[in-house]
Amino acid sequence: MLDYMGIVNLSEREDNIKELTYHRPIASIPIAGRYRMIDFALSNLVNSGIQNISIFTQHKYRSLLDHLGTGKAWDLDRKNDGLFIMTPMLNFYNMGISRGDIENFKNHIDYIHLSKQNNVIVTSSSMVCNLNYENAIKHHNETGADITVIYRRVGDCTEDFQYCNILTVDEGGRITGVDLNRGKESECNISLDMFIMKKALFLDIVNTCVSRGDCDYFKQAVHNIVDKLKVYGYEFKGYLACVNSIHSYYKTNMQLLNLDTSKELFFRNGLIYTKVKDEPPTKYAENARVTNSLVANGCIIDGQIENSIIFRSVKVRKGAVVKNSILMQNCLIEEDVHLINVILDKGVKVTRNKQLKGDESYPIVIEKKAII
Repeated sequence: MLDYMGIVNLSEREDNIKELTYHRPIASIPIAGRYRMIDFALSNLVNSGIQNISIFTQHKYRSLLDHLGTGKAWDLDRKNDGLFIMTPMLNFYNMGISRGDIENFKNHIDYIHLSKQNNVIVTSSSMVCNLNYENAIKHHNETGADITVIYRRVGDCTEDFQYCNILTVDEGGRITGVDLNRGKESECNISLDMFIMKKALFLDIVNTCVSRGDCDYFKQAVHNIVDKLKVYGYEFKGYLACVNSIHSYYKTNMQLLNLDTSKELFFRNGLIYTKVKDEPPTKYAENARVTNSLVANGCIIDGQIENSIIFRSVKVRKGAVVKNSILMQNCLIEEDVHLINVILDKGVKVTRNKQLKGDESYPIVIEKKAII
């Protein structure tokens, strides 16, 4: 496994999740009470024995740098290899305009050349899963594939995994086609946007795209050559969610209130690691009533909480009712507030006697540090 390097590619589209990505990329979105989206991609690579990991950012990466630090939480603060952050190179000619991840790979191609590993795993941060790459790499070697794409067979494509890629896989496991999920099929093979290949092939794809100028995104470049190379699929059968919209973010968090789902995601193929903060235990005051909720450390609860995700250092005052909601770090809920189907970004204050009610399919989202 040490002959593999990992590349976490943060070029995901944010069109349908803008409310949570005004100040951060998808990789930095808080999830499940104490984690960030990037934690799943990093933990999967580390748990598979990969020690050279680079994160290719696009924009708004300040919060990501703060979360990652030196990589110590993932045992990546090393003298040899470790964690590398590759930021976009801006100059007079592009003036901050992103031309896709291919340009970012090209600008940092020396790092890829100089890495000692001969193979590469490219992944994204929008997929929520706990996956060890060992079996996928074994399958990759056994089939003699040029590229292996990891996918999941799901039966609810009409509502979930919107705008993810659908793979057509023949009986021999070879990928013969790629399409976009527009909600027309009930059952399909959803790509996890995880690619296994030799580093030389990765570099060849990047250089070809640059020289021809016909493709700005690596994922699209791979899809364009499925009929020219041996591109095989590897089926992942564990829990999978894709966070690429407000609806999918809300639904994924609510699914994690199920104990079996939570155990599978956070423990099945190794632990999911994150940045540790030394917060005191949550204080439950005299009027606190908490049922079927995930409450992180450092909170002070004196109201009613039901079917909700509560992040660190949230304060819920007496008489407040929080149902089916997600409250991110440092939110303050004052007396007699009622929140139902609501997502509060970090540092939101809801003053007394306010009522906010959304719908399960369209929850209300309040932006960071707002005062209601």
